[in-house]
Amino acid sequence: MAAAPVSAAQAIGEYLQSPDDLVKISAFRKKLEKEKASIDARLKNGVKDQLQATREGLRKLLGTRNNVQVIKDEMAAIEKQSADPANVVSTFDQISRVSMVHRNFEQTEETVNNLLEMNSKLDVLEDMLETDSRDILGPAPNLLVIHYLLNQLEAFRNQTMHQAKKASANSRATLARYFERLNNVIEAFDQYVVGLAGNILELVRAGNSDVVVKLIKIAEVEGREDEKAIAVRLVKKVAKLDAASKFKSMQANARVIKHYRSKITKSITESIKLKFEEAYKQDEQDPANFLNSLGWMYQDIIRMESDVVPCFPPEYEIYSLYVREYHKALNATIKKLVASEPGASVLLTLFEWLKDYKKDMKELGVPPELLEPALLDGKEQSLIEDYLMVIIKKLDEWSANLMKTELEEFTARRDPPELDADGLYGSQGGAAILFQMVNQQVDLAAESGQGAILARVVSETNRVMRGMQEQWVKVIETEFKKQTEKPDEVASGLVEYVIALANDQLKSADYAEALLARLEPLVSEKYRVTINERLNDAIDGYLDVAKKCTQTLIDIIFNDLKPATKQLFQPSWYDGIMRQIVETVRDYMSDYQQYLNSSLLELLIEDLLDAFLVIYLNGLANSPKLKMPAATERIKEDVSVVFSFFSTLKPAKELEAYFDVVEKILALLEASKDLVFLSFWAFARIHGPNLAFVEGLIKSRGDLDRSAVNEVMDSIKKKVKDEGLTDPPEPTIMKKVAIQNSFSRFLRS
Repeated sequence: MAAAPVSAAQAIGEYLQSPDDLVKISAFRKKLEKEKASIDARLKNGVKDQLQATREGLRKLLGTRNNVQVIKDEMAAIEKQSADPANVVSTFDQISRVSMVHRNFEQTEETVNNLLEMNSKLDVLEDMLETDSRDILGPAPNLLVIHYLLNQLEAFRNQTMHQAKKASANSRATLARYFERLNNVIEAFDQYVVGLAGNILELVRAGNSDVVVKLIKIAEVEGREDEKAIAVRLVKKVAKLDAASKFKSMQANARVIKHYRSKITKSITESIKLKFEEAYKQDEQDPANFLNSLGWMYQDIIRMESDVVPCFPPEYEIYSLYVREYHKALNATIKKLVASEPGASVLLTLFEWLKDYKKDMKELGVPPELLEPALLDGKEQSLIEDYLMVIIKKLDEWSANLMKTELEEFTARRDPPELDADGLYGSQGGAAILFQMVNQQVDLAAESGQGAILARVVSETNRVMRGMQEQWVKVIETEFKKQTEKPDEVASGLVEYVIALANDQLKSADYAEALLARLEPLVSEKYRVTINERLNDAIDGYLDVAKKCTQTLIDIIFNDLKPATKQLFQPSWYDGIMRQIVETVRDYMSDYQQYLNSSLLELLIEDLLDAFLVIYLNGLANSPKLKMPAATERIKEDVSVVFSFFSTLKPAKELEAYFDVVEKILALLEASKDLVFLSFWAFARIHGPNLAFVEGLIKSRGDLDRSAVNEVMDSIKKKVKDEGLTDPPEPTIMKKVAIQNSFSRFLRS
């Protein structure tokens, strides 16, 4: 960067940095004047030298122009003298005519002799060409001889056809027929040359590198002849016909331009394309094997660099040609492979192969510019998206087909569910089939060695699983609704199929958990979190569906018990209906115990207990006036019957915690007016005040009038206020008890 110009003020400032420097002003001024005089002198001399050089250049330019004009005038004079020799030689016309007649005699004799000898020469050429052509990879001993002789015959043909331009049409047609055999031999030779060019690598491998050298020599000779012919045609376009006719070479413009070099390079290109097409066609049904067997491509490049390149002149740039064409043909083949929509495993194999290709070509020392455009236009990452799309499509198709079959079986329920090895109900292997498919796709993703791919596949798997889970929940709800609203119009066996579905969902959760345990060690923490979240979400989904199944089994029980549960705390209840309710539950539970997974059975029993207690407490909370003490005696009897039944399902010690709430409510019903608050205190410490429930319960007591009820409630409310009683941190079963509105309680009281 150039330094910034220094202003005059800055320059003076450097010298005048203190008051004492003012004394030096005179000396400083003289110094500057001296420097200025020196600079002015140098500038004056420089300008003078430049002007002198410019004058000298103009003088030489004018002299050159004069010399050019003199030469031009002299050349015009020479041309005028040479244009018309008759002006110099008096007998020039006679000499010219005699010379032309003599030349025509010679040419006619030569033409006749050549025509007479041509067929015998063609016999020899055809034999040699056939011999060499039989083995395209052979030593081709006659190649140069054939080319030399054909070149002579072709030159003769061109000259003859050119001279016959002014002959009659019949004469020209006769000549054309005469040269037809020669034309066929030339065409056959051209095809032979193209065939050799398409097998250059094979010729080298067969030890016939000299054939390649001969081929290139022929191409160079023909190239020079092509250039001459093209030059003649250009001259004829710009020159007068009379001037052009003076040169014998200009009469041979009937030559057919061969373009051998172009044909050779084109044949090389076509042979490479054909090689890839044949390789792909051979393994079209197994694209992965095609990719794995492409080692021959690298071998070709190595052999070409070591043995073919020395056979070609540098200007052919044969190494670049081969590498570019191999790369282009490979790119076209891979695009065709991708367009065929191969399986997910092939896409992953291709993705890995492309990475290896770049590395291998770099190791071979191939310049990057020869590998353009990049394979798949540099969009190999799109293979991963294609792979994922295939996975998604397959998972969606498989899961849709699987769900279609299973939903049809679930809703039709033509046959009982199958029994598994443990004697439990299950579907026809739906869970196992699904996870077999999932594991196949996950294993493919894992083989890629990319955590991102594996995480994406797991996420898509989660989406599919969640979709199937949602469908099951909706179907369960729909089938249960049909069973409750139109029981006579639905297929039987809903209980058995719900049990089977619950067992399947638990198996699926186990499969998902096993999958998670297998995948977590394979990926880094970054992707482990995603995989963990998605599979745990799927596991939760399976457990939710299993929970929905067990809840539906409970709902089925209590749907059958609706007529009986509606009688709770009604007049008929005093006669005892609990044994009928328990027996119904026992019938259902016998099937549940036999065919439902033990883990799910434990959860079902707990939920069944809760459901029974909620129904019982709801009946009590919304009961009419209770006959006292008959009501409390009946409650005790009910509790005894129910406790006895559930003791067959759970340990009695655990049951006591469930029935404790009934015992405390029973104490509220049995306590005297003055001691009710003590029973309330024991109840409220665990379950909270629940004032609406307690007030309804106290009002339902037949042994208390309105004033007594008011007195009891006043003492309870005062106790709640004084003690600051609130709801417990964790909700208890009392949160599920539904209380009728105030108007209903008023009518009841």
